[in-house]
Amino acid sequence: MTASRLHRSRSLLVPGLAALVALATLLGLGTWQLQRKAWKEDLIQQIETRAYGDPGPIVPELDWSAWRADQDEFRKVRVTGTFLHEFEAPVYGLARGERQGAPLQGYYLITPLKLASGAIVMVNRGFVPTDLRDPARRPESRPTGEVTITGLVRAPEARNPFTPNDDPARNQWFARDPQAMAAAHNLERVAPFLIDADASPNPGGWPRGGQTPLTLPNNHLQYAVTWYGIALTLIGVFGAFAWRRLKGLDSAELK
Repeated sequence: MTASRLHRSRSLLVPGLAALVALATLLGLGTWQLQRKAWKEDLIQQIETRAYGDPGPIVPELDWSAWRADQDEFRKVRVTGTFLHEFEAPVYGLARGERQGAPLQGYYLITPLKLASGAIVMVNRGFVPTDLRDPARRPESRPTGEVTITGLVRAPEARNPFTPNDDPARNQWFARDPQAMAAAHNLERVAPFLIDADASPNPGGWPRGGQTPLTLPNNHLQYAVTWYGIALTLIGVFGAFAWRRLKGLDSAELK
């Protein structure tokens, strides 16, 4: 190999490394989408199996320490107790709007429900718009005495790098975290899960329950095919680029 040919061949090193990194990224994204597809299908199966039919009891308090979301989340349950409205925690969020599906800003009201045993389960009673965050503007929304709630078991809401920090002193919350809310009010014997109340009407019309999404999109296979397709295109483009460069080198040496 002549010095010129060696130099030209080495000129493919940097583009080749860049293409290799891009290819690894694209293949990784495609594989991640396949993993997400498997996770989503399992979640859909959980919902279809657990969220419908007659409600059952919640997991007994003795088993709370071993509670696992993958074994119990989305199960339809019914529980009776007394709301501790003084510890109501409004969690900022979005809900489906009434017009054309536009999202509506407001709060999900998480309220401790004290059971006859003295243990506590946090209940997501439903959504209120921003202007009804103050309970004084919805006095009928706080039923007293014993109530029975039907809903779905939910795991604590997972935080991500974009979730703002909660401010318990100001009763400002951005994640549905029953243990954090319990700690803010020194509540003990609190379940490690929440209950999302169903759409049964509340006094005064608020909050509005039944906000748990039970129909989930599953486009991950399409996304995976897209990433793999781009990876295949990259291989073709780089192959053509390298072939033209080396062919040009051979033609130059023949002259």
